[in-house]
Amino acid sequence: MALDLSRPPAELALALVNIASVSGQEKLLADAVHLALAALPHLQLDREGNAIVARTDLGRARRVILAGHLDTVPVKQNLPGRLDEGVLWGRGSVDMKGGLAAMLSLASRLNNPVYDLTWVFYDQEEVAMALSGLGRLIDRRPELISGDFAILCEPTNGSIQGGCNGTLRAAVMAHGRAAHSARPWTGLNAIHALVPALERLAEFEAPSIRVDGLDYRESLNAVGLAGGTAPNVIPDRAVVTVNYRFAPDKSVDQAIQIVEAMFDGYTVTIEDAAPGARPGLDDRLAQRLVRAVAARGGAAPRAKLGWTDVARFGALGIPAVNLGPGDPELAHQDEEACPAGQIDQVAETLRLFLEGTA
Repeated sequence: MALDLSRPPAELALALVNIASVSGQEKLLADAVHLALAALPHLQLDREGNAIVARTDLGRARRVILAGHLDTVPVKQNLPGRLDEGVLWGRGSVDMKGGLAAMLSLASRLNNPVYDLTWVFYDQEEVAMALSGLGRLIDRRPELISGDFAILCEPTNGSIQGGCNGTLRAAVMAHGRAAHSARPWTGLNAIHALVPALERLAEFEAPSIRVDGLDYRESLNAVGLAGGTAPNVIPDRAVVTVNYRFAPDKSVDQAIQIVEAMFDGYTVTIEDAAPGARPGLDDRLAQRLVRAVAARGGAAPRAKLGWTDVARFGALGIPAVNLGPGDPELAHQDEEACPAGQIDQVAETLRLFLEGTA
């Protein structure tokens, strides 16, 4: 499918929405993006699977990276998309094809930016972090992901959200002893042994932690529960899966220590963990972007409470922020929808910043 990058950003976003790209099935959209970018002679193009990098080579003193993921969560009867009274409806309209449209529109028409630009379109962001196309690029083609500042076009309602929380997933296991359920006193019920752990989770009060001027709210929740082998057997083990979202003032090791201490007496297995990212707003380019957002009526910067790939850039020593159209609270919802005007607004904000006119 051919993409017309000359269309207004909101119309381009509709075209992107209508190319289904559930995680692991991004090839059709990646092919369309690749074909559209290949027609732009001012860009150097590289591809790694379904991840695409387009770069300028203008000899500028600084390089800005703009990145966005191609994939969406599964479709729930919300395709095809539609533009209806100034609102873009459909899977991916918020997370994050509105942001992709702004990126593609600018990549096609920015002829004289004050920075060299790297545009990154990557696959498999919505699934396990080990599958991430951005992570794959960093591992295999790190020279393509070098720069002085990065903007991740995740949905932020058109304003800057700095940094992100870290995330940790742990399995908390209680051990028991199997027995016939008619004679439970001969065994030890592992599910019952989990009750104190569940009480600790229910009583947890999420703190809000200020980091470099932004407030990051933490959370600690049970997200899964498993135990039992048969209806007439006292279970000998049970597991509650816990997700800890921690402020970027903590390292992964510190977050692990907090979880292990909270569930002392249980077997704690860390299944997945990723560091957060500090806001990065003290960088000179970030401050210029803040001014560009303000010039278009955007709100003051806030903390990003979910995990995003700004953390990958932060780990590379590249200051990074989140900025894109769409309400992040509508991401992944069946009635996902994004104001069309916000897509245009973000594109214009980024143009002001990249052309140095803000």
